[in-house]
Amino acid sequence: MLVEVAYAKPDNQVILTVDVDDTATVNEAIVLSGILDQFPEIDLKKNKVGIFGKISKLDANLRDKDRVEIYRPLIADPKASRKKRAAKKDRLSKEKLSQEKQQDEKDD
Repeated sequence: MLVEVAYAKPDNQVILTVDVDDTATVNEAIVLSGILDQFPEIDLKKNKVGIFGKISKLDANLRDKDRVEIYRPLIADPKASRKKRAAKKDRLSKEKLSQEKQQDEKDD
């Protein structure tokens, strides 16, 4: 059966098609794909893996046409990033209101 193994870096994405046995696991597909040779920074003890965006274990069985994905660690906490963006947006909105108010006072 055919499955895909995918890994993406900010500047490079690779999707490899692999022909595996009907009893193949996520780990076997990754090893057979040769992706570990292309990206030596992948550490399957640390990197999470999934099938079509759903976290999976390395010993999970695959089905025909599955896409195995190897995820990189997050470099920023998503919650913290959202808070920071919201605070910036709020600050910019207040600055804009202040500038409009000053302009209105000049016009009067």
